[in-house]
Amino acid sequence: MSRRHVCLGPQNEVPEPSAAVVDLLGLLQRRTGMDLAWLGRFDGQLLVLQAMSGNPRPFGLSPGCSVRYEDVLFGQVRNASLPPLIPDTRRDPRTESSASVRELGVGAYAAMPVLDASGRLYGLLGCLNRHPRPSLGERDGRLLWLLAEFLTGYVSDLREMWEARSRTWSRIQNMIDEGHFTIAYQPIVDLRTGQPVALEALTRLENFPHGPGSLFTDAADVGLGPELELAAIRRALTALPELPGGVRLAVNASPSTLLNGLVGVLLESGAPERLAVEITENEYLDDDHDLIASIRTLRDHDIRIVVDDMGTCFAGLQLVLRLRPDVIKIDRFIIQGMPTDPAHQAVAAGVTTIAQAIGSRVVAEGIETTAELTAARDAALDYGQGFLLATPTPNLRTACAPIAPRPSTATHRPPPD
Repeated sequence: MSRRHVCLGPQNEVPEPSAAVVDLLGLLQRRTGMDLAWLGRFDGQLLVLQAMSGNPRPFGLSPGCSVRYEDVLFGQVRNASLPPLIPDTRRDPRTESSASVRELGVGAYAAMPVLDASGRLYGLLGCLNRHPRPSLGERDGRLLWLLAEFLTGYVSDLREMWEARSRTWSRIQNMIDEGHFTIAYQPIVDLRTGQPVALEALTRLENFPHGPGSLFTDAADVGLGPELELAAIRRALTALPELPGGVRLAVNASPSTLLNGLVGVLLESGAPERLAVEITENEYLDDDHDLIASIRTLRDHDIRIVVDDMGTCFAGLQLVLRLRPDVIKIDRFIIQGMPTDPAHQAVAAGVTTIAQAIGSRVVAEGIETTAELTAARDAALDYGQGFLLATPTPNLRTACAPIAPRPSTATHRPPPD
C-alpha cells in the first residue's frame, strides 16, 4: 500500500491457520463467488484477520492485519446495526460513506458474528468483493449463518489453538532472534579410505526437551519453517572457511526453504562449490517447476544435491529419477537389515545400480554396528554415516579426523575427482 489506511490498525503476527479453517473459508468463498473470505478475532478495539481464502491484496489486506471497528463496516456488523449481507456497499446509504468501504475498495460485503460454545463473541466470519454483487442473497446468508454456527462449536478449541500456536510462534521466533541453537557436524566417510568427504550440519537446541525434529515440525506448522532453517544454515556456514580442502559442508533444507531464500544464502557463502544440499520432505517436489529451477541454479554453481531416505518408499525413487541427484542416501531401515536379510541387500544393490546409471554416489545412512558397516562395504556402497563411524560434534577438527578403515573384499569405484 502506498499509504496507511486510517481504518486499519497495527499488523499482528499470526500463526499459519489450520487446514480445517482454510478449507472452510475456501468453501465459503467458492459458494458465494466473492473475492475474499476471512475469519477474524476481536482483540480489544481491533478485529485481527487470522485466516483468509482468496486474494487479499486488492483490498490492501493480509493475514495478521487488523481493522478498527469503532465506526466502520466490521464494527457495525458486530453491533447488529447492519444486515449480514450488503450486495452494493457504494449505493447503500448505510455504508456509502464508510471509511472502510472507501479505503479498502469494498463493493459487496457479507459477515456474521461467531460465538464460542459459552456464548462469548469470538469474532466475525465474512467475505469481501471488489465490485457490487447483486446476486448476493438469502441463500448466501443461510450458508454464512450455517458456517458461523459450525464454528460456534469449534472456536473454543480454535481460540485455544490460536493461543497455543501463537505461543509456539513466539517461542520459535525468539529462538531465531536470540540464536538459541548450536550446530554439530557429523562426517560422511569414504568407506574405502576412512576419510571424511563431507560434514552434515545438524541443529542442536538449548533448553528444548523434544529435539530438533519436533522444533522444525512446529516451525513449519506456524509458518516459520524456512526462517528457522535459514537461521540454522547461516550458523552452519560460518564453519565453511575452517573446513579442510576436499570436505564439503552439507545442509538440510525443505522445498519451501529452497523457494524462500536458500539459493541466495548459499551463493553468498563465498564458496558455494564446497556445499551440498540435502532435500527433505520429498512428497512436495512433484511437478514444481520453480523448485526444479532453483535446484538447477544450485547445480550451476557446483552445489551438490543429496536425496535422503532412498529405499523406503516409491516417492523416493520418483524423486531420484526426476532430480538425478549427486548423492543418494540409503535409509537406515535398509542398512539395519543388510547383515542378515537378502531382501535388504537386494534393495541396496538396486539403489547402487540406479546410482551408477545416473552418475550418483551412495551413502549408507545410520551405521551403528560393525555388522552394518561390513555389509555396507561388502555391498560396495561409496560412503557411510552413523554413530559407529562418528557421532555429531561441534568440534570441526574432531569431525574431520579420518576413520580407521576395516578390511573388505568388495570392489569399490574410484573416489570422485
